Amino acid sequence: MRAVVQRVLSASVEVEGRVVSAIGPGLLVLVGVHEADTDSDADYICRKVLNMRLFPNEKTGKAWDQSVMQRSFEVLLVSQFTLYGILKGNKPDFHVAMPPAKAKPFYASLVEKFQRSYSSDSVKDGIFGAMMKVCLSEKYVVLSLHVVWSFQNKSYFESLPGFFGK
Repeated sequence: MRAVVQRVLSASVEVEGRVVSAIGPGLLVLVGVHEADTDSDADYICRKVLNMRLFPNEKTGKAWDQSVMQRSFEVLLVSQFTLYGILKGNKPDFHVAMPPAKAKPFYASLVEKFQRSYSSDSVKDGIFGAMMKVCLSEKYVVLSLHVVWSFQNKSYFESLPGFFGK
């Protein structure tokens, strides 16, 4: 599983010119699902995203101190199979992404995990398989964070110095 996590002031998803989901301050998370992903990968990404300390503590002034849950901010999840795209010559190939028939219920269960772990009102998502226009507004462009995780080899990533899991 891969996730690109972006701290936002606001974000929204449009389908066919209609806003289908929108959040205020929080996290926009693009999620790519690999054909070999399991429920434990979904549990892991849910726990990590909800507990990453990406926001400043307004009481102490300490940067990168509080999670989206501690700040009572929102999360917008967007399915993004292209995170598993590779170039074969000049053509993108997505063969390692989970096939749509299997990915749709898997992604739906991931959204439910986030909602159960945090709050169903605070976790929104787009429409799986739709052509979506994702809009975001950043408050701190310089401090924005882009994190890409690949969970198939999480033991490798966890062994790296400074990995969020440590």
